[in-house]
Amino acid sequence: MGMGRFGRVSAFNDIREYVRIPRVLNLRLAPDGSRLVAVVQTLNSDGKSYGTSLWSIPTAVDGGRPRAPRRLTRSAKGESGAAFTAEGDLLFVSARPDPADGNDGEDGEVPALWLLPADGGEARRIASRPGGISAVRTGGPTVVYAADVLPGDAGLEEERRGARKDAGISAILHEGFPVRIWDSDLGPGQTRLFAAEGPVGEALAEVGDLTPEPGRALDEMDFDVTPDGSAVVTTWRVALPGGMLRSDLAVLDVATGTRRTLASEEGQDFLGPVRVSPDGRHVTCVKVSHSEPTRPPEIVFCLVDLASGRVVPFGGGLWPADVAWASDASHVYAAADHRGRRPVFRLALDGSEPVRLTPDDAAYAALCPLPDGTGLYALRSAMDAPPGPVRIGVDGTVTGLPSPTPDLGLPGTLTEFDARAPDGQDLRAWLVLPDGASAANPAPLLLWVHGGPMASWNDWSWRWNPWIMAEAGYAVLLPDPCLSTGYGAAMIARGWGDWGPSTEADVMAVTGACLARPDIDATRTAVMGGSFGGYMANWLAGRTTGWKAVVTHASLWHLEQFSGTTDTAFFMVREIAPPGAARYDELSPHRALERISVPMLVIHGDKDYRVPIGEALRLWWDLQRVGAESKFLYFPDENHWILKPGNIVAWYETCLAFLAQHVLGHEWKHPESLT
Repeated sequence: MGMGRFGRVSAFNDIREYVRIPRVLNLRLAPDGSRLVAVVQTLNSDGKSYGTSLWSIPTAVDGGRPRAPRRLTRSAKGESGAAFTAEGDLLFVSARPDPADGNDGEDGEVPALWLLPADGGEARRIASRPGGISAVRTGGPTVVYAADVLPGDAGLEEERRGARKDAGISAILHEGFPVRIWDSDLGPGQTRLFAAEGPVGEALAEVGDLTPEPGRALDEMDFDVTPDGSAVVTTWRVALPGGMLRSDLAVLDVATGTRRTLASEEGQDFLGPVRVSPDGRHVTCVKVSHSEPTRPPEIVFCLVDLASGRVVPFGGGLWPADVAWASDASHVYAAADHRGRRPVFRLALDGSEPVRLTPDDAAYAALCPLPDGTGLYALRSAMDAPPGPVRIGVDGTVTGLPSPTPDLGLPGTLTEFDARAPDGQDLRAWLVLPDGASAANPAPLLLWVHGGPMASWNDWSWRWNPWIMAEAGYAVLLPDPCLSTGYGAAMIARGWGDWGPSTEADVMAVTGACLARPDIDATRTAVMGGSFGGYMANWLAGRTTGWKAVVTHASLWHLEQFSGTTDTAFFMVREIAPPGAARYDELSPHRALERISVPMLVIHGDKDYRVPIGEALRLWWDLQRVGAESKFLYFPDENHWILKPGNIVAWYETCLAFLAQHVLGHEWKHPESLT
């Protein structure tokens, strides 16, 4: 399958060039199928930050040759959240200044809603809120957007925000859990949904507040608009006693603003992807049971009848990452993890078994079915291919489209192999082999444990990219141990409530099988991991031997400390145990501190609320007080991920320097980016 990319680069030996590669993030298709638009992330001109813009992706050829992608929007603030109106105009969210206000500068703006006409005219701002707009959906003549609003009368929003600012008040009074999510502090504003008829003249007409007092109900929501624009279907969080939460499905009437609960069940969460069918009869969702330390969650893809609220299991056990309806509402396309891939499946409404549509080793996302029923557009990526737009035929044929991301010359090859766990479970892994690896020239091995823990190595990663390590001569082992998705409920149950021991058994079984290969050097090995993968790096550092180095990023160290400080503390009660339980000690990496003899590189961002900085500070202090060889790479302005281009360079350079010292036996060389 030709990916249709323009240009070819090899940027894995220079991290500064690597961070300059344009990255396709999402796709949107016009209602008539005539225009395909991508959201693309590129390095800003200052070289210090990323921005996003909208690009037109050609779906036809001129004179036998594919046309090049064309950038549609430009601003220092960037554009995101693309959605088409029924008329084919393109809506997007941006904090760019509005020349109509006489503002040609770039400072002091909050994200507003903009419209780019279908005829190619100039973009114009059609809606704004003092706290900013964050997302937009359309249905029929209706435009619905999300905005951050202070509690109370939305009409006084600007005045009240100004009063807080003038008084120098940043304090937030919380009366319930949670208080922050990932890297964002919650409050004092609340997410609300606003609806309006499509643009009239220069702005939206008669904007109505659909959720005047939502509290924290719309945090991390997923929502969609019915095809006739009469209603919005959204996830709706409900606070429970003891700091617990439940997620329901709610329907908001656009004309009246009334809300009715569509799906709610004690001990169950109804989550996205929320997608309303083209005939307005059904909505998709994922129903997840509240787990207990001895019982993993049951995850069921469902259809919900919009009239009756009847919930019907659907999808034959798939857990979709993305969902899209066929234009005639006869079936659903779903992209779901499956044995180290994320294929597209076709799901008939009669409840028959899912039909795998794409036969390759790729991971698909951003599904955009064509209105004529001849297939769909999507983003295709893989462990060895960055995301790029493709067309998928009804027979599963995949055709590459021109992409803003150039072809990348990979410094190695990708292979797959199997292993057997001690309990007899079949395991599989991806292995990235550097160019030149052979029995005569075996490569040092890096074991990378994925995060989650309910996740899978099946997709390209810009942040944890094994090809940069392959360029430096390392083989990278990417196993899917217990708790990995795409292998059925039993695979998750094998490690539920037993994170360290069960996952250790699996990753060590896969590692042992890999080290038996003649092209791998069993005397030069290291462990890397982030988030749950960092937890496992810490766990293996104190409970296994033979490693030359350990790199632990955004990692869990003192499990009970973590359980009360993470932004999702309620999940720890459901997954491990109530606070104070002995299970925290049994599963905590810190209990093996005295046995750690391998050099460790600790990495953490101060704005990480999922795994708070206290984990790294405690780990670093513990390593220092016992005299363990270690370094601490600290990012005061980053979160769970390292997102700023300069910091990405520093991350990779430091990891490579640390590994070169301890795995390859080189002298320590201070990273150039940090001098």
